[in-house]
Amino acid sequence: MQPTLPLQSLPGYAEPVTGQRVEPVSATVPTYVYAVVFASFCIVMGLLWDIMWHISIGRDGLFSPPHVVIYVGALVSGLFSGYQILSTTLRRQHPARSRSVRFWGVFYGSLGAMYCVWGALAMLTSAPFDDWWHNTYGLDVQILTPPHTVLVLGMMMVQFGAMVGVLALQNTTTTADARSAGRIRVLYALSAAFLLSVLYILLSENMGRWVSHNTSYYVTAAFIFPVFLMAVGRGSTLAYPIATITVLYMLAILLPNWVLPLFPATPKLGPVMNPITHYQPYSFPLLLVVPGLALDWLNRRFAGRISDWGLAALAGVVFVALFGVVQWHFGGFLLESPYARNWFFLGEAWPYDNDPDWKYRYKFNPYFDQTTTELALSFGKAIVIAMVSARVGLWWGNWMKRIVR
Repeated sequence: MQPTLPLQSLPGYAEPVTGQRVEPVSATVPTYVYAVVFASFCIVMGLLWDIMWHISIGRDGLFSPPHVVIYVGALVSGLFSGYQILSTTLRRQHPARSRSVRFWGVFYGSLGAMYCVWGALAMLTSAPFDDWWHNTYGLDVQILTPPHTVLVLGMMMVQFGAMVGVLALQNTTTTADARSAGRIRVLYALSAAFLLSVLYILLSENMGRWVSHNTSYYVTAAFIFPVFLMAVGRGSTLAYPIATITVLYMLAILLPNWVLPLFPATPKLGPVMNPITHYQPYSFPLLLVVPGLALDWLNRRFAGRISDWGLAALAGVVFVALFGVVQWHFGGFLLESPYARNWFFLGEAWPYDNDPDWKYRYKFNPYFDQTTTELALSFGKAIVIAMVSARVGLWWGNWMKRIVR
């Protein structure tokens, strides 16, 4: 089958060198694919550690431990992917050259490796830029400063490159090669879960448990999650891909939130309003696994039987309905229930620079109250947004199914 990838948008795109068709092959998983999935893992762990460092210790330096973990992800991704590109470029008889993307008329390599190299360069470029920014302007007053924006784009490029690298293997490995196929499914689920984890972290500042009874919470979710979940579900060969990926995402968020509070941490930047002695966990993840199971069922039941527009409409309604019911009540539990104030649900976590006696610490702020009419209109808006988001996700997933380079 002649591949029909929309690669023409890449700078310097050209057809494969040999012009041959890309046929399914039986192959082992290349080392660079393991490396970039590991790099994606480092990014998630370093980012969560960095957040918990800030709410437990305060100001950090360029080479603080969390930053080092993030930079390790960039270095591993860049070095292994760069080697894959250079080896394919310099060896004219390289077996992967016929299945490579040509870039700038000189370089040959897999599409995933190229994404990873670009992402790694952006991440490493942001490091000295961020250090200069802090020395010039002081502490950040918002997350997405210019250096952080470059860093976040680089991190997500590396993580997306890891997904693309695995997809190229998945879509060209014969089903007879069961051992490699099984490893590829696991690597795909992990790479997608790590990217979902970073998406959640970026949104979590505006989707904290204090606003889970406000419809802005669900409108934001409708924009972001259906497109991603439907895309990774369509692109995967797992039996229940969305449920699997959302479970792994929850574990990726929860494990450092459970482990780091076992270690001591002392605030080093005033004012210290909450004199903590150990790391403070960050946040309990969203229960995306519940709508994820339903979306898997919809895909298994209706994919191929109705149009993608029809499937997207069903997915949008189901996502908002289930996510709304589950997260509305779970958010209330996390905030107000004394049963959530433990190491498992992280309900007692509190930054060192916030007053632990804040009157809304364990209850919803009435500022976010809405009338019944406002709730109905906003949830209707969220459903429409989720439908469009799911349709874009199915288009993206169809593209991912055709990745062979």
